[in-house]
Amino acid sequence: MNDNKDSRLGPATGIGSLPGTDPREAAKTVVGTFGEGQGTPFLPELPARGPGADMIGRTAGLLVEVYARVEPSGWRIGDRPGRDTRRAHTWLRQDLDALEEFTQGYEGPLKVQAVGPWTLAAALELRGGEAALSDPGACRDLAGSLAEGLREHLADVRRRVPGARIVLQYDEPSLTAVLRGQIRSASGYRTYRAPDRQTVEGTLRDLFAVHDGPVVVHSCAPDVPFALLHRAGAAGVSFDFALLTERDDDVIGEAVESGTRLIAGVVPGTDGPLSDPAGSVMGVRTLWRRLGLRPGSLSESVTLTPACGLAGASPEYARGALAHCVRAARSLADDPE
Repeated sequence: MNDNKDSRLGPATGIGSLPGTDPREAAKTVVGTFGEGQGTPFLPELPARGPGADMIGRTAGLLVEVYARVEPSGWRIGDRPGRDTRRAHTWLRQDLDALEEFTQGYEGPLKVQAVGPWTLAAALELRGGEAALSDPGACRDLAGSLAEGLREHLADVRRRVPGARIVLQYDEPSLTAVLRGQIRSASGYRTYRAPDRQTVEGTLRDLFAVHDGPVVVHSCAPDVPFALLHRAGAAGVSFDFALLTERDDDVIGEAVESGTRLIAGVVPGTDGPLSDPAGSVMGVRTLWRRLGLRPGSLSESVTLTPACGLAGASPEYARGALAHCVRAARSLADDPE
């Protein structure tokens, strides 16, 4: 299990996806914004390039001895690697090359992202068209393949950026729907049965153990299962702060007291006016007071991010949103009350 004492992501970071198609420009933006102690740079994802650069396709390209191709209905598991797999590999290599170029001599936290096992099982289709989620054996095989692929991927990142302290983020936007049996079948007329919660937790625990550093989980869906993720070993949970309600207070308080880092999405993920930095964190301060937590612990317990990925934003807004997270985090540290 990961040690939560190593979970510090720094004051701010991004979720993963950015607009545009230029990996060098994306890496330059991320490292320039979050380097030198301003936060945690991350490996950018550029889904505008097309299938294979999208969230599911990129992670499908990491799988070992499991291959996927694009069908009209989405990504489907096949028998052999094809052009979609090769394209995913090429784009990931380009992204890593760009990150390596702009992190020469860098020492500090660095975040990489992959789709988690349950969102992947809900999104990848088996040969017959149903989601892998419909078959417990397929879920196990998929998780095992993902674990092996991530070991290789993380080793590659370490070679390229030897001074980095890697944080691994699993994107699990479908996790709550999986737990509630709300993922629709191929026909759309029924839903897949929810897997046993102990199975879900055990699979996550096994995947978290792939990395010997901190692991965090991101979901911008409502009702993120904080307690389950903590039990599985997550050092931090990334979520859309705007979706919290007062009924979440108890679970948030328990998460903080257990050492789980809150990665709070406080900046909108699509174009719009940005409030002043202090205004962006007003809700976080209010939550802290409501929970009766020590104001000084805010910067020790909270990392600020956009609410979700920025792929749907304009390049200008995306750059501004990331920089705004840094300024908002500075405001939170300077004036926690």
